[in-house]
Formats: sequence, structure tokens, C-alpha cells
Amino acid sequence: MSVIVTDTGFAPDDWTGGFAALDAEQTNAAALDMPSDTPESALSGAVLAAPMLRIAFPSSADGRGFTLARLLRLRGYTGRLRAQGHVIADQYAMARRSGFDEVEIDDALAARQPEDQWLFRANWQDHDYQNRLRG
Repeated sequence: MSVIVTDTGFAPDDWTGGFAALDAEQTNAAALDMPSDTPESALSGAVLAAPMLRIAFPSSADGRGFTLARLLRLRGYTGRLRAQGHVIADQYAMARRSGFDEVEIDDALAARQPEDQWLFRANWQDHDYQNRLRG
């Protein structure tokens, strides 16, 4: 199973539309799974039209997913954007600032990093360096 993390804490996954691989035949896939090494040139067409994109984080040290999220938002993507995999609570604010709406983690990570650790970082808009400089 997996746990969805949002600014309000842990929740079950409410997405029922299914996922298709990015390189699969794009017919009526409800959502697309994107690997962290997706080339920038693939961020167009069916990708921008998908109602939901899930970007894989194979390791908490792999930050390419943050870059993909930012590029998608800069290109006008307005759908639901989910980080999936090895994202840790310390990275939640960065995930939100780069454009992700939510993070999907497995039950084992949720047990190691309980909800209160994620909620501590949920006020991500007030704790970035630009707001500290302005204050």
C-alpha cells in the first residue's frame, strides 16, 4: 500500500483512474508515470494534457524529479502532480515549491517518518529563504 502526503497530513490514495507508462501508447490513459530521467523534450503534447502525472523518485538523493516538476509547471501544466517513491519529510517543502501537489510514500517510510514530521514542513510557503529575507 501507499500513503499520500499533502499539506493536511496523511491520507489514502483517492486516485482510481490508473496509470500508464510515459512511453506506452497514449490513448485514454488517465494518468502517466514518469521516470526521473525523462528528457525535457518529452514534456509536451499528451504529457501536458494528462489529468495527473506521477514522477518517480528512485532515491532521496535523486533530485531530477524536482526539476521535471518545475519545468512542467513553467510549461503550463495545471493537472495533479505527484512525487512517488523515496521522498523524505525534509524534502516536502522543496517538493511543494517545485510544483508537486502531493507525495506518495510506502507504508515503511510512513512508519519511519510519521505524519507529524511531514506536517512540520507543511507550511512550506512561509519558510523559504525569500520570505525570510523580506521579513
